[in-house]
Amino acid sequence: MPRARRAFTLAEVLAAMLLMAIVIPVALGGMRVASRVAVVEQRKAAAQRVAERVLNELIATNQLSQASAAGTQADGDTTYPWAMETQPWAEDAMTQMTVRVSFTVESNTYETKASTLFDPSTTTS
Repeated sequence: MPRARRAFTLAEVLAAMLLMAIVIPVALGGMRVASRVAVVEQRKAAAQRVAERVLNELIATNQLSQASAAGTQADGDTTYPWAMETQPWAEDAMTQMTVRVSFTVESNTYETKASTLFDPSTTTS
């Protein structure tokens, strides 16, 4: 009496291929999204470092009386454009200085900022 051979049927093979055709693109899309989020967060951290560095530099060089300024600052191999602006603070006789740094990832522009308060009557020109 011959033994029966065990194998997958054509319907089982087609069902497995259909499942893979659905699952693989979804998994790759998820990996692409996760990779993009990681790049955005890495650039955001670098842009925040740039904002804090520029803010500290402006304070250290006593450039607090300027109404606005702009420039670029490098962090690693990427250059980040920044802009500084000052405005009166509503709560007290203080001035708020804000440095905004922007960056682009996959043609989308993001921005981060750092701010501080200072008393304009205590700064020297």
